[in-house]
Amino acid sequence: MINPLNTLSAAGILFSCSALLTSQNVEAQQYSEQSAAAQEQASGAMDHSKMAHSKMDMDATDQDAMDQDAMDHSKMDHSKMNMDAMDQGTMDHSKMDHSKMDMDAMDQGTMDHSKMNHSEMDMDATDQSTMDHSNMDMDAMDQGAMDHSAMKMQPQGGEAPANARDPHAYSSGYTLTDGPYALAIPKRLTLADEHSFWSVLGDRLEYNNDENSTVYDVQGWYGTTFERAVVKAEGDVVQGQLVESQTELLWSHAFAAYWDTQLGIRYDQFDEGEDRRWLAFGFQGLAPYWFEVDVSAYLGENGRTAVSAEAEYELLLTQRWVLQSRVEMSLNGKDDEINGVGKGLSSLSAGLRLRYEFSRQFAPYVGIEWTQKYGNSADFARARDEEASNTSVVAGLRFWF
Repeated sequence: MINPLNTLSAAGILFSCSALLTSQNVEAQQYSEQSAAAQEQASGAMDHSKMAHSKMDMDATDQDAMDQDAMDHSKMDHSKMNMDAMDQGTMDHSKMDHSKMDMDAMDQGTMDHSKMNHSEMDMDATDQSTMDHSNMDMDAMDQGAMDHSAMKMQPQGGEAPANARDPHAYSSGYTLTDGPYALAIPKRLTLADEHSFWSVLGDRLEYNNDENSTVYDVQGWYGTTFERAVVKAEGDVVQGQLVESQTELLWSHAFAAYWDTQLGIRYDQFDEGEDRRWLAFGFQGLAPYWFEVDVSAYLGENGRTAVSAEAEYELLLTQRWVLQSRVEMSLNGKDDEINGVGKGLSSLSAGLRLRYEFSRQFAPYVGIEWTQKYGNSADFARARDEEASNTSVVAGLRFWF
């Protein structure tokens, strides 16, 4: 006869053994799954595309303790992530080290950045100095869908703020558009070459002891940089009487940086002879190597023609002492016996003058002058008991204002 108590005891022992075996099997299976997951994570085979990052509390995650070097983000498909639900304005990206991320393996061509609101991101807290963008393939990124309209930009132009300074606060309300100080024409900037200037240069005002005469050579002009009215005057005064003079009234036009063309009239006056009138045309300027050149051609009455040329060069010995060399020649197309001028090369003169500049406007000088007449001009001079060649010492003053 079977005892019921013995039967119940045996059944309890069997149930306990079965539960113990079941618990060990579950623990073994969980351990196996965790080991497989760890191996899968270590091998970079984790599929992050199924992970809903929008529901993760990123603020509670300590990303500094995460080993991101072993994580393969190239398999993550961000195109399916709901970026609208993510509050990226509160995300702290300053702790993320992008320099160690393998950007080449990421397919950024399918990433949709149009939903990202950069205006709410705190870029000041992000250390961008360690970010290496050199390996990013920007050609595959579709940036046309990025909406920057939500970004807060600094205002451009527009109206002045309410607390701006009143431009008329210190002018008693007077303006240039109305009132007693209104301008008749629109106000505009006046450039330097639009102003009118004037100048007078006395290149020679000297006394010749041999001939007991005074020679003057003065030039003045008034106008702008490009257009000027020019007056040239030179002559000889003997014992207080004007013996010979030559005066030109010209209009000067700048055609190059250092050159002017001149057109006008010339008037010659003689104490013993006949006065002559000429139509003058020439050019004046600064030649290479700092030679000052003045060349003019003349057309007079009865088919008379003449050409005069003058060149000067100044050698700066010191800041005060200047040595000036000067050459002048005259040619004529016809004889003018009344005035003692022959055709061809009529005269040639050359001189040296050493001056001391107390200032640029006031410079006395001493020098030597040589003059020679040629051809019929020399014959006419001898007929009047005058010398065809002469060398003299001169002293004078050079000035301008």
